Amino acid sequence: MKVGEVYSHLNGLEFLLVHKPYLWQEILEVIKSVDALKCRTKVSREKTMKGKTLFSPVEMNRAFRTLLRARSWQPARVDYSVTRKPHLIRATLSLTPDEQKKMIEERGEVPIPSYNQTDFVKDRVALEVQFGKYAFVAYDLFVKHLAFYIGEKIDVGIEILPLKSLQKEMSSGVPYYEAELYNLVRHGRNVPAVPLVLVGITP
Repeated sequence: MKVGEVYSHLNGLEFLLVHKPYLWQEILEVIKSVDALKCRTKVSREKTMKGKTLFSPVEMNRAFRTLLRARSWQPARVDYSVTRKPHLIRATLSLTPDEQKKMIEERGEVPIPSYNQTDFVKDRVALEVQFGKYAFVAYDLFVKHLAFYIGEKIDVGIEILPLKSLQKEMSSGVPYYEAELYNLVRHGRNVPAVPLVLVGITP
């Protein structure tokens, strides 16, 4: 596969090129190593594409996972406590999970344990390969990457998506780069408040 488009939010790409160029090069090598034709295995049952052989999200995810795991990209998790009081959430955002729990209890509220998990993290860079449903991308960009950034676990988040030219050869509901770029730009320069790199790929 190959990179078709790249968008840098809050200088995410510039940060990688200056501070972690080896990671950016590694990601480019992984993308290049995925054989798209081997992933074209899904026979569509949808009315508009019935019988057509499509690119399989499952196969593409498997290929990326194998290549990234071989390069020591591992899953990671951020734990935190939530509560019904917004002022307490604001007060505890920058605290450790134990400190959050303690402060919430001291204020007479019940801390609810929660967490965010991302598939691939290495050297303070988070990477999500998204061939699932389009709603998952917004969660990645506005919740997952942001949670890891606020939790001091990462410096930048990367989201790999199919370009529309690839997505139209997949089953319905899969997100694509151009639509998610629109959503990201529409929110303005500083939202979400985490450096990101949006990567659009093609076969």
